[in-house]
Amino acid sequence: MTQDNQNKKNTLINIAEQIDKNAQDRKKVQMIYAFNGTGKTRLSQAFKEFIVMQDKADKDDSGFLALHKILYYNAFTEDLFVWDNDKYQQGEHQLSIQPNSFTDWILKEQGQDLNVARYFQSYTQQNLTPHFNEDFSAITFSLAAGNDQRIDNIKLSKGEENNLIWSIFFTLISLVIAERNIAEESERSTNEFDQLRYIFIDDPVSSLDENHLIQLAVDIAKLIKTSESDIKFIITTHNPLFYNVLYNELGLKNGYILTRLADGYFELKNKKGDSNHSFSYHLYLKQLLQEAIKENKIEKYHFTLLRNMYEKTACFLGYQRWSDLLPDDRNVYLTRIINFTSHSTLSHEMVPEPSEPEKQIVAFLLNHLLENYNFNE
Repeated sequence: MTQDNQNKKNTLINIAEQIDKNAQDRKKVQMIYAFNGTGKTRLSQAFKEFIVMQDKADKDDSGFLALHKILYYNAFTEDLFVWDNDKYQQGEHQLSIQPNSFTDWILKEQGQDLNVARYFQSYTQQNLTPHFNEDFSAITFSLAAGNDQRIDNIKLSKGEENNLIWSIFFTLISLVIAERNIAEESERSTNEFDQLRYIFIDDPVSSLDENHLIQLAVDIAKLIKTSESDIKFIITTHNPLFYNVLYNELGLKNGYILTRLADGYFELKNKKGDSNHSFSYHLYLKQLLQEAIKENKIEKYHFTLLRNMYEKTACFLGYQRWSDLLPDDRNVYLTRIINFTSHSTLSHEMVPEPSEPEKQIVAFLLNHLLENYNFNE
């Protein structure tokens, strides 16, 4: 961004134009940090409006709406889902899905309801299950209570509801990326997304607990790395830990900070080099793992955190492979970690919960890393 742009009084449409120009300059991913209340969600709306206005100017075609040019996840996406109070009066908590092409394609046409459920459970509870009705217009929820018993008609918390909506969106963009990775348009299962230019992700971590925050960042980075098309990604967040993990996982060279000025205008500042590393998370990773070990609450995602620590340490020390840091019998340990960290989130085969010996492996490998590679207490 030029100094002139920094000094200019920008509306959110001006900021959207800057982001679009950055993408045209071959920026595949743009990460934007902003405090809550700055205008992140409004920016995603302004960006959609800017892209639609471009289409009207270029083609005089108002039929190309956001779904065809931009997919975005933000607070407005959540408005597609509403609790049915009439059903509640009948003793049933039901989350209704407003009619839209967004969910029709992924649930009705692509049949991804089971994958949505699996991804949702990975960020909430394995025993909390969503059940889609026959025409995918509503969802009910049940909670397994042990002894083959289950509690039906569960009302989700707001955080759990947001996780479900994010799970649907993540499944959607996974499929879209896979479709666009098929070079020949005639060989794709759908051509609905042939013109897609942007995927805009606005603060997906606001409803997640911190234990799953790093796992989510790693999952998003892994998905973006699989994209071989010219789709561009814009990610906004108020969470410094989420920003830092994604920034490092994606190997970015710079990021941005969105600020709202006192006069109501906005500024998008370039955040270069080492300033992006000010959001350190290595000690936080270490703390999370040590607490889980102490309380014997090791779950699958802790293997992701452990692998992340090994990868970053290997990179810092100049090793080509993070597995080089593993102790003797490294192939045994490598296989265990790979089993828990490399399976697709959309796979039909679920990796089981770690056994007690596997939980002990996490403790052993963490101590090995801390004791042998000069981690300061």
